[in-house]
Amino acid sequence: MMKFKLLSLLAAMTILPASLLGQVAPASLHGHVNNAAGLPLAAGAHVKLTSDRSAAFKDQKWKYTFDVDANGDYKGTGIAPGDYLAFVVADDKSVDYSDVALKTGEDKLQNFDMSRKEYLDKMSPEDKAALEAYKKHAGEAASANKVVANLNATLKTVRADLAAAAPEKGDVSKDITDIKAAVDAKPEESVLWLTYGETLQAQGDHLAKQDRTDHKPVLSDEAVMKNYNDAVEAYNKSVALNAAAKKPDPLVQATAYNQLGNVEAKAGKVKEASDAFEAAAKLQPANAGMYYGNEAAVLFNASNNGAASIEAAGAAADKAIAADPKRADPYYIKGQSLITKATVDKAGKYVTPPGCIQAYQTYLELQPEGARADEVRAILTGMGEKINTKYKAPAKK
Repeated sequence: MMKFKLLSLLAAMTILPASLLGQVAPASLHGHVNNAAGLPLAAGAHVKLTSDRSAAFKDQKWKYTFDVDANGDYKGTGIAPGDYLAFVVADDKSVDYSDVALKTGEDKLQNFDMSRKEYLDKMSPEDKAALEAYKKHAGEAASANKVVANLNATLKTVRADLAAAAPEKGDVSKDITDIKAAVDAKPEESVLWLTYGETLQAQGDHLAKQDRTDHKPVLSDEAVMKNYNDAVEAYNKSVALNAAAKKPDPLVQATAYNQLGNVEAKAGKVKEASDAFEAAAKLQPANAGMYYGNEAAVLFNASNNGAASIEAAGAAADKAIAADPKRADPYYIKGQSLITKATVDKAGKYVTPPGCIQAYQTYLELQPEGARADEVRAILTGMGEKINTKYKAPAKK
């Protein structure tokens, strides 16, 4: 009995491999699809398999469908071995096909290259003309994309150089050459003109710094003034191009006007600088506090040599405060514009115009350790005013 049971078990074990031999390993298919221009077929196309060679394309019941990706590649798995017709389908139309025979467990490469001679020879004259037009357009688009990529790379490099040069006012003459080449390559792009202007202005600042070190008058340095004047032209060009665009960008225009105000001030053109800051504020009200603050600073500095009135600086400071009450410097400028009208009464006490003391106090509240803090405290103390204690006093050295 024991021997019989053992033989039965061995017999049962020989049945399992026989059942496994009946299973068929599936095949897979992969490849690349090019259109007649030799470019990857657009995403959204499909590779479809059928084994029915008698049905019309529109009547086919597809056994397998695989997506073509943006690179023109496709891959299909789990396919039963056999003979198939493989169609490339785009916009529900057959654009190419091929016979495909798949063996058990096979991973077959099947490319579809519609730029092959046999495919092109079968095209109608109309389709061939359309293909040539497509190739021309695609070539122009590729060239344009290459130009844009190069311009973006130049912009990135120049902006990085400007940021690095800014603290020490370093030499950026090479960047002027690079960004000018970019402007020449795409002269209708307002952002390039804006960056060109910023680069010229930075180089002017570099030369002006050397003049100050050598105790030379900046405004009489022809090289400095040429850079500043060329920057003015570049900023104006940026503004004009942006304003004429189908979709003007207020931020680009406002930035160009703000930079124009800065460089006009450096060139000694106070009225032009003030007008530029005003234009920037109107274009981008969200940043009006900064633009009016810049205007107030320019007018205040100019008032020291008689090129502008202190009242004009105070008016700009009021606009800056109204637009952004958290900026400290306009309060200082407002205080300075009002302190000039202070008087002394019969008791020998200072009498200041309304808002003067409050402007100084607010400056200290916002910037207790600011560049003007010691000066403001001295002014208030000298006038017998008690300084607000809302600010943190600077640490003693």
